[in-house]
Amino acid sequence: MGPPAGGDRVSGVGRVWAWLSDPANWSGDNGVPARLVEHLEVSAWAMLIAVLAAVPLSVWLGHLGRGGGLTIAVGNVGRAIPTYALVVVFALWDRIGVGASAVVLALAVFAVPPLLVNTYVAMTEVDSDVKDAARGMGMTGGQLLRRVELPLAFPLTFAGFRTTVVQVVATATFGALVGAGTLGQYVVEGFARQDYAELYAGVVLIAVLSVGLDLLLGVAQRRVGRRSVTTS
Repeated sequence: MGPPAGGDRVSGVGRVWAWLSDPANWSGDNGVPARLVEHLEVSAWAMLIAVLAAVPLSVWLGHLGRGGGLTIAVGNVGRAIPTYALVVVFALWDRIGVGASAVVLALAVFAVPPLLVNTYVAMTEVDSDVKDAARGMGMTGGQLLRRVELPLAFPLTFAGFRTTVVQVVATATFGALVGAGTLGQYVVEGFARQDYAELYAGVVLIAVLSVGLDLLLGVAQRRVGRRSVTTS
């Protein structure tokens, strides 16, 4: 059995739809809901670790107006590291081993650079005249950070968060290669068995999840932007 092409395109789409509409593929430990939960759990844990590691540091550096060159350098180096290589390295580490932990750590490392850079840039983009006015009103450094810088930087920071979430969710597909399940399991199993209906169904599910999350976070981003304009 090979991938659909040419005149088989319609029948190939039909086979993918048949796989997606088969109730047997939506139940059990290998069903779509179970794999979806695994995918979201891996992505959520990775984002939580990355946010805790990157955001406080970049907020502090942005508030001080220092460390810009180092932040950008760390971000560029981090983006150059292949995520799949990190997954393999962590999976081979005896204390971690194969499974979700290796994928979570690899995705967290993958997510830190864009969060670090975007949050730092958002903090430094806050209008200096607004900050000077706040200092002139007698605000302390902590008050300036909480009441002025963070609210004004939040929309741009959230935009970077949105982009990073979508990238992490799409990249979490690698989890299937080290026994972490995820929706990528269908891609791996379909390729191994040359079951292209399952393979393409997995691709469709991952794409729908990524696009759906992007749209959902886009709605949240617009609401945050309107609220920021209203309160500023």
